[in-house]
Amino acid sequence: MLDITKDIQSLTTFRRRSGDFMKQLKRSKRPVVLTVKGKAAAIVQDAEAYQRLLDIAARADSEEGIRQGLDDVAHGRTRSAKEAFDEIRRKHGISR
Repeated sequence: MLDITKDIQSLTTFRRRSGDFMKQLKRSKRPVVLTVKGKAAAIVQDAEAYQRLLDIAARADSEEGIRQGLDDVAHGRTRSAKEAFDEIRRKHGISR
């Protein structure tokens, strides 16, 4: 959860105290919103926390692919493996 008293800072403050912010990022695992002229401009976060986000997104993509595949099966949007391989052979000029 974002703590607006600690997690929203100006870019100028971040530049002046980058070492302190790096320690905070490592300790809290919360991202810091950097502002320029009072508007959000960038998000800085710990590398481990970012990797966690990437992993979650990859899992979500996989789960969505599975959901779509199951929906295709349920609605008859499938074909046999033989039909698929025959199309690949024709497309790429591969003989049996």
